[in-house]
Amino acid sequence: MCAVAVAVSVPALAYDRITGHHFASRSEVMAPEAMAATSQPLATQAALEVMRNGGSAVDAAIAANALLGLVEPTGNGIGGDLYAIIWDAESETLHGLNASGRSPQSLTLEHFQQQGLEKIPARGVLPLSVPGAVDGWFEMHQRFGSLPMSELLAPAIHYAENGFPVSEVIAYYFERNAEVLQQYPGFAEVFMQDGEPPQEGERFSNPDLAWSYRQLAEHGREAFYEGEIAQRISRFVSEHGGFLTADDLAAHSSEWVDPVSTNYRGYDLWELPPNTQGIAALQILNILEDYDLSAWGHDSPEYIHHFVEAKKLAFEDRARFYSDTAFNEIPVDWLISKDYATERRQLIDSEQAGNSFEPGNPPTEGDTIYLTTADKDGNMVSLIQSNYRGMGSGITPEGTGFVLQNRGELFALEEGHMNLYEPGKRPFHTIIPAFVTKDGQPVMSYGVMGGATQPQMHAQILINILDFGMNLQEAGDAPRILHTGSSQPTGEQMTDGGVVSLENGFSSATRRELVKMGHRLQEAVGPYGGYQAIWYDTEQEVYIGASESRKDGHAAGY
Repeated sequence: MCAVAVAVSVPALAYDRITGHHFASRSEVMAPEAMAATSQPLATQAALEVMRNGGSAVDAAIAANALLGLVEPTGNGIGGDLYAIIWDAESETLHGLNASGRSPQSLTLEHFQQQGLEKIPARGVLPLSVPGAVDGWFEMHQRFGSLPMSELLAPAIHYAENGFPVSEVIAYYFERNAEVLQQYPGFAEVFMQDGEPPQEGERFSNPDLAWSYRQLAEHGREAFYEGEIAQRISRFVSEHGGFLTADDLAAHSSEWVDPVSTNYRGYDLWELPPNTQGIAALQILNILEDYDLSAWGHDSPEYIHHFVEAKKLAFEDRARFYSDTAFNEIPVDWLISKDYATERRQLIDSEQAGNSFEPGNPPTEGDTIYLTTADKDGNMVSLIQSNYRGMGSGITPEGTGFVLQNRGELFALEEGHMNLYEPGKRPFHTIIPAFVTKDGQPVMSYGVMGGATQPQMHAQILINILDFGMNLQEAGDAPRILHTGSSQPTGEQMTDGGVVSLENGFSSATRRELVKMGHRLQEAVGPYGGYQAIWYDTEQEVYIGASESRKDGHAAGY
């Protein structure tokens, strides 16, 4: 009797690639002239087209961000805030931009107290703050732009008017956001035009957003902060019992700031100072610097344990100190110092997870999108932009096509807290761009979107490259560690050690050892962030790009 061969269909997995780490999803992208990495392919293409037409990396970043506000409104939009770190090749200088907005002048702490609120609501009109993204675009453009703004907004206007097919991951988040936000004024009219959010592959258009972009193209930033867009925002918010006014919009301005850094394994990681959480990544790396992580290995209980404990320590300081520098004297230099890291490192028990930590004592005297672009002249942009909580507050002013952010939720209502709500104050911010230099020259612009995930992943990406020898794409594809449950800038305190979530790829043996150390492990799907990066190879004079395999986008260059 003859044996019959039966063909069995087995899916190809990442570890079937012939080169690279078993978890690598694809190769790095390489190009000699320019590079863009975004979370949606149309945005990457728009950025490259701008640079092909003579635009700068800043021009490309603005074009990509504008298009992402249309094609990925689940993560960003002109109702939100923006931060950027820009490498200017001519001056060989890093520039930081804080384009975050402030709380309404007419909304007071007493209002929340009278309402009996212990926490600012996540949705509706109460967490609104001034959107800073548009002003950020024009600030960057005035300083580093080449092409007219009308040309940069043209791709977004085209797709807003003619429609685009919704991609897979974005369609998933559309549905999740719509379940929550459809009850809020104006949302369903724009994003649920047939009574349902757009599905994967469905052609979606947003003529109201096209109108808003045309206003910006024709009338500049004033259209948003003093013109018809400002009036539509103010009227709509007032009609629904809110406090954000045309005066708040008119008073807005962005701030150019100096990035701050720490040196890790010979490379300088640069972040923006508070009101962002960027320096948490610097604190984590400073604490870990004294350990031989490469000897432990990526899939080891020792590495994961020490990483989590370092994160807990940094986040205690994050909860206490990170806030608007216009309202508080924040000891940034002390927080990111090597001496302070040495002091904090002593609190880590190498055998046991800590349930709680106290923040340090300073000396007495003293769902988001990320994109990156790089042009033929050596300029590089690291830009992050968000409405917070995916699509923001749900409040969608009539005729504008965008949702207003809910960043005000991140204020504390506890008297005496540095991040206490006050009128005209910038809230604590989670979104952070990153940049790496070596010996004063640009090496990498990168970021990882996703709330409190971000500083944890900024540190992990750099560790993956410098300690574990991964390339740019592998560093993003590698399984990630996520700790949640730390003390928060809104007042919550960690007392139980929080929870550790590990992506698939960490071994069962490692997981067992972590449990023995006292860590609580919990499965989580989706909160590990979205990564984009560009590396400049100085020897070959080429750009290397990488993009998040967990999202819809890609890196591309020419």
